[in-house]
Amino acid sequence: MTSHPRALSIAFLPLDERPVNIGLPEGVAAIAGAELLLPPDALLPKLRQPGDADALGRWFERTAASADAAIVSLDMLCYGGLIAARTTHDTTLAALGRLDLLRRIHAAHPRLPLGAVSLVMRASNSYNPQEEPEYWAQHGKELHHLGALHHRDFLESASATHSGNSDELASLRKALPAEIVADFERRRLRNHHVNLEALALASTGAIDPLLITADDTAEHSAGSVEQLWLRQWSAVLPIGGEVLMYPGADEVAAVLVARQLGHRFGITPTFTVECADPEGMARIAKYENSPMDEAVDRQIRASGSVVTDDRSAMALVIHAPDPKRRDHCGMVISRTDPRQHDGGGAEYDDADSSDARKSADLILRLLGEGRQVALADLKYSNGADPLLVEALERAGVLMQLVAYGGWNTAGNALGSVVAAAAAMQIGSQAGTLDAAAAQRLLLHRLIEDYGYQALARRPLNFGVYTFPDRAEEQAAEAAMTTALTETLHRLSGRNDLGIADVRFPWHRSFEIDFTITGDLS
Repeated sequence: MTSHPRALSIAFLPLDERPVNIGLPEGVAAIAGAELLLPPDALLPKLRQPGDADALGRWFERTAASADAAIVSLDMLCYGGLIAARTTHDTTLAALGRLDLLRRIHAAHPRLPLGAVSLVMRASNSYNPQEEPEYWAQHGKELHHLGALHHRDFLESASATHSGNSDELASLRKALPAEIVADFERRRLRNHHVNLEALALASTGAIDPLLITADDTAEHSAGSVEQLWLRQWSAVLPIGGEVLMYPGADEVAAVLVARQLGHRFGITPTFTVECADPEGMARIAKYENSPMDEAVDRQIRASGSVVTDDRSAMALVIHAPDPKRRDHCGMVISRTDPRQHDGGGAEYDDADSSDARKSADLILRLLGEGRQVALADLKYSNGADPLLVEALERAGVLMQLVAYGGWNTAGNALGSVVAAAAAMQIGSQAGTLDAAAAQRLLLHRLIEDYGYQALARRPLNFGVYTFPDRAEEQAAEAAMTTALTETLHRLSGRNDLGIADVRFPWHRSFEIDFTITGDLS
């Protein structure tokens, strides 16, 4: 009788309750035959209602004791979730007390691999308060700009240059209500304390790796300057493990799953990095704060993988970020042609077609050489490049990809592709590969990132739309079931597959979840 390695079990405390933070990591784990151990739903947050941080901590401590590895979101552990980290009034001491749980776990189980992710608190450039303190509706963009001015002021002070930034900063601080600024900065300070203590834990070996990522950021922002301060401490502290800082959030748990899989089986995935637009690797994508080549390097390292020149290795193809920094979620569209034009009124032009053709030609060449190919479709924020996906579909090679991602930010999409592709390599070499799970995740990302985010979502609304009542939400669920099923049949070439259980997790159009039905084995 053939013997198979025992499935890896990973104690997992997610960032929040959304599918990208639970279903995506589960999908990556399933590719290599692993299982995530999840907390009870009753303890998790529900949008703005925080999770039960203390109970979640107790659950994690118990569960980690019998797991092969552990992954923890410090935002969930310390505050009760992503939104709670921005909105609750928990004190710094309370948050640090919860964080100290990881020291106890390490002391009791020193050989347990324990990876952690913590976010630098974002300051979104919007007036949408759904994920922020209520005062974001009146002061959100100004608070975002305040962070950018503080960042520039810090850089000018360090270089002894002066550009008038300090005057603008003083003027803005005077214009904003003092109590709002004080509340905002105290929340940032609390979260910064937690990140500093996380570095201290990393220096003791309790956490390895520690990923400190920035959600919805910019080249100059409050979060970006805080990452500079944290990098200084990570350089000063004697840290034997790995600490990485880069743009990202919702994909990081999936990346950590891939890393724990590689650690468990002693396998290091390898990639060559390919891009048809070399200049694009120097671009900073929208909502990010570092050039694409740096982001790719850090996502690969975070997954426990390495870059190689070996032309037999799996190819990670980067469809480079758009120089115009366009965003599907902000594109104005025609209801008769859901791909008509962007927010500036320009239709997809010859340059867009050329970019898609060059990336498609690169992928066709790599596949023709017998290479395995994973595609990070990063041209647009919040959705796929339809021109590229449809070019690959016409060429009959779309379903030959081992992994695909084109959702939300470039970091989100890139990390999810790296995680799935690394899990494929690990499962193949360890003898635990679940090919059906890999195919299911590939299809899910194509249907969500291309079929929903880039196409079906756009006639529904012009951005982030919260459904006013259950009746309208149900109507949207029914319409999306029909639209996404048609896309699934077209892309997969299989009419025996279907889309079921369509839902909008946060009762808004921005994100969607669904189940792909049918036998993929």
